[in-house]
Amino acid sequence: MTSETPDPRLRAWAPVCQAVALLLGPYAEVVLHDAARDEVLAVWNPMGGRGPGDPSLLGELDALDQAAPDVYGPYPKLLPDGRRLSSVSAVLRDEDGRPAAVLCVNLDRGPLEHAAALLAAFAAPTAPRPEPLFEQDWTERMNEVVGGYVRAHGRPLERLGRDDRLAVLRELDRAGVLAVRRAVPAVATALKVSRSTVYTLLAELRENPGTPGAPDAPDAPETPGPPARRAD
Repeated sequence: MTSETPDPRLRAWAPVCQAVALLLGPYAEVVLHDAARDEVLAVWNPMGGRGPGDPSLLGELDALDQAAPDVYGPYPKLLPDGRRLSSVSAVLRDEDGRPAAVLCVNLDRGPLEHAAALLAAFAAPTAPRPEPLFEQDWTERMNEVVGGYVRAHGRPLERLGRDDRLAVLRELDRAGVLAVRRAVPAVATALKVSRSTVYTLLAELRENPGTPGAPDAPDAPETPGPPARRAD
């Protein structure tokens, strides 16, 4: 094979290899192996120091069952510098079904693991909340009630029904939020409903204190009944 007569496998698969290498940038090595001669045909974004003509050390590809899947992985690999890779190998067969080339993609997991650790550090609080700073913050209490209900029931705000909103309003009333002046507009924003909807639901809760989700009604004063009639 000369530069004037490039390997037909390179002509066929080089655009695919280059596309994968461009997409994954410097974090992925793409290698095209010669399955017949067990050597490297070409490398994009080389990581392990290999180049064209180096041994592939792929093993006996002819022993692979033609009925077996031709894509393997992701499986782990390790570089001499300690970097961990996630690798995928695809066996490329000729018209007769024999392995003609193997395309391998080796993805450096280091940047992904670093990013995951960074996000985990930001996502997890490391100290208790200073409660004295939030004792007077009724909006914080409102967010805790609404957000706690959403998380507990696994439904977004847009999918909360009438009974859900009644239950949330009752909890807000117990938390003292509804006693705050101008709380209704903030509650409406938090629930993603109109103010008129909140006022309608509040009126229903006040008119039917015995229904589930209604604010607790004050105990009614006891009134004396008629005197018991003494039996003769």
